[in-house]
Amino acid sequence: MFRGILPKHYEFFDFFDEHIALTITVCNELLDATSKDANLAQKANTIKELEHRLDDITHRCTDALHRTFITPIERTDIHALIKRLDDVADNINNAVSRMVLYEVVEVRYEAKQIASVLCQAAIKIQAALMLLRSLKEPEKISVICREIRGLEDEGDALLSAALIRLFKEGEPMLVIMWKEIFERLEKAIDRCKDIANLIEGVVIDAA
Repeated sequence: MFRGILPKHYEFFDFFDEHIALTITVCNELLDATSKDANLAQKANTIKELEHRLDDITHRCTDALHRTFITPIERTDIHALIKRLDDVADNINNAVSRMVLYEVVEVRYEAKQIASVLCQAAIKIQAALMLLRSLKEPEKISVICREIRGLEDEGDALLSAALIRLFKEGEPMLVIMWKEIFERLEKAIDRCKDIANLIEGVVIDAA
């Protein structure tokens, strides 16, 4: 009852906006890294630097959460959202780092497909977070969240197809290398679905 009349601090949405904008950049760098003749080492360094900047945003958001008495949405939702956002870039960074570690010469085309799905999901997350700031269009937010979950399903299907092709080829080292890389990319897409679920939960709680 008192929540509606107390002053609110909306800086947390600024953290979300800053974070997802950089996350989109990370996804685009991943997509570039999967292109033919890409300099993987250079792309890995760029993604790592971006991931450090994202960590800083996450830490600033968490610190602000500790210092803020009144928050625009539930404290647990803010914490979960910023952590899940951070997980997307973390898993992308881990995947590309593994490509460099394993000295990947040719990036498998499924990796590019999955990277494209991640780019689309990140853009949709950005749209949902912008609408979350005012909560004036809950139906539109729900539609976007369903679309994100649909992209996660698409990512899962791509991963399954990639693993089937990988195991059919039967080269042990390729299987070991790419199974790990693909699974880390899958985790990034899974986190996008988690973010969609969290956003939709906020919308439901506010109804």
